Amino acid sequence: MKIESVEFIKGVVGEDKIMHNGLAQVAFIGRSNVGKSSTINVLTGKKGIAKVSCSPGRTQQANFFLINNKFYLVDLPGYGFAKAPKEVRQKIHDLVNWYFFLSGGEQKKIVLIIDAKIGPTKDDLEMLMALEDAKKELVVIANKIDKVKKSEYQKQFKKIQELIGDHLIIPFSAEKKLGIKELLAAIE
Repeated sequence: MKIESVEFIKGVVGEDKIMHNGLAQVAFIGRSNVGKSSTINVLTGKKGIAKVSCSPGRTQQANFFLINNKFYLVDLPGYGFAKAPKEVRQKIHDLVNWYFFLSGGEQKKIVLIIDAKIGPTKDDLEMLMALEDAKKELVVIANKIDKVKKSEYQKQFKKIQELIGDHLIIPFSAEKKLGIKELLAAIE
């Protein structure tokens, strides 16, 4: 697949007709600051289309990007640590829960992004299990793979695979632009 056009449509924080307009949705989820927005930027080739921040918790809505006038990439808030008051963190948690499990919107695929160097955290594994229980179609990317030392790569990737299970795991680096073709093929 080649991305020829991308347009930010809107940010959603609750029920919205965009959820049910018949266009497929590919959702990006992961911990705060794992690289969800950066991944969307590098996939689309549009630097800055999805807002990136060094501060965890910047994304606080489900941001819909129309791709090739055919489907949406959806940038979701991160789970886990966020530099925000408890009420805001709860609001983000509720939004993610609603989007995946209560909204009635159908995601064609969900891209779960984990940090390759850290490996899947307790929060990542809980999200993975919840998505599996809901029978969601998953692709896992191990982002920031360029931060893993070459001497530790095989061991780290094996550890990630053991924890993630049978899901496709794509080694990825938004910074070095690694794994783009593989991810595009997996979400097509």
